[in-house]
Amino acid sequence: MTFYVKQNDTSPAMLATLQDADGNAVDISGASVRFHMRTIGGSAVKTDQAAVIVDAELGEVRYNWSASDTDTIGSYQAEFEVTYADASIETFPNDGYIRVEIIDDIT
Repeated sequence: MTFYVKQNDTSPAMLATLQDADGNAVDISGASVRFHMRTIGGSAVKTDQAAVIVDAELGEVRYNWSASDTDTIGSYQAEFEVTYADASIETFPNDGYIRVEIIDDIT
């Protein structure tokens, strides 16, 4: 999956359905979710912020961009990190990353 957003835009939000290895939605009831993003090949984290749980039983989450998230054009890797009620942690997707492309705007 590749998500495109123009430099300095804060909309649209990134929406995702968190799924297990079989493609089934993961119930994240009682959990908290964070969104992480870094440049591809980089180690410095650009974004580490809370995400919104849209529908916990269906594993639906949303990340609302802030201006500092999209201020630099480039290619990024992103993921959602879930901390369950029992303090266990699971990251989605667990077989790679969501690719985020921040592209230059005209002005």
